[in-house]
Amino acid sequence: MKKLITIMLIGTFSLSYAQSNYYNDYRRSITDVNWQNVISELVLSATQANQIYALNDRYRDYNSWNRVYVNHPDRWRNDRYVELERILGRDKYIKFKNRYYKGQNPVAVYNRNKNNDKRYKHMGKKAKDYNYKHGNGHHKK
Repeated sequence: MKKLITIMLIGTFSLSYAQSNYYNDYRRSITDVNWQNVISELVLSATQANQIYALNDRYRDYNSWNRVYVNHPDRWRNDRYVELERILGRDKYIKFKNRYYKGQNPVAVYNRNKNNDKRYKHMGKKAKDYNYKHGNGHHKK
């Protein structure tokens, strides 16, 4: 019984930790961009500016974000950038994408980032070093 409870707690902690990483990506997608510059550079209307600010304020905290994305935390990327493209229009969205994401699809950028977690980068190298040194398990004399 204790093992079952421990496994459930670890699973819950792991899921909530992963969820918070997705939420942190979501928040960075807002805070890493100077939206006032975007609005002025793309010459957006007051209505478009207000829609962008409303989009950025949609989920002010983790709980409001989590209520929507609890089952599919990576869906925020597609939802956010489809909505942003709708607000900006296709041409201005492409200009935005070129300026802030070097022409790449922002969804792909965040998907790639989630698979490039720096905390685990060193592990691949250690595993290779270990295999190289120990080879097939026999020690050389």
